[in-house]
This record gives sequence, structure tokens and C-alpha cells, in this order.
Amino acid sequence: MKLFLIVLTILLMSACVTTNIYFPTPAVENAADKIVADVWPPADKVVVTKKEKK
Repeated sequence: MKLFLIVLTILLMSACVTTNIYFPTPAVENAADKIVADVWPPADKVVVTKKEKK
């Protein structure tokens, strides 16, 4: 029983450890701009249609 409590205590203590990862701001901004450019079509290719009234 004592071994179980020790293992449980170690497990609970290790579960509280967090890892902070810091990314350089320009690299994140460039990656975000690339993702947006890949997802959204260019402005000159956007077709706007009117919704018909029923």
C-alpha cells in the first residue's frame, strides 16, 4: 500500500509539470500569413452573388 501511495504521489506531481514553448514572433506571423494565403482565394478571384428573395 505504501508503494502505491508513493507511485501515485510521483504520478500526480509529474502531471503538474508544464512545458512552455516560445516561438519567434516574426516566424509565427509569416506562417499565419502563408496559411491565410493558402486558404483564402485572391481578392480578384472572389465572386460575389446576390441571394434571391423568395
